[in-house]
Amino acid sequence: MIYFTKYAEKKFDILNKHKVYFTREQVEDAVKLPDKLEKKGKYLAARKDGVKVVYIIENEIIKIITFFPVK
Repeated sequence: MIYFTKYAEKKFDILNKHKVYFTREQVEDAVKLPDKLEKKGKYLAARKDGVKVVYIIENEIIKIITFFPVK
């Protein structure tokens, strides 16, 4: 199961104001099938198709902390 934190939900609106558009599906896809995966402490960072997603896995639940565009 994938859960978006309140901040991650707000991030869609924040990025939209800057004319950067991602869908929930793009964010979820980056986590499920990343091109690149990094680990920093207890956090994981997945990258795919211009989006980087920072998340944590707790009790088999993937919690999306934030995401942002990358080149």
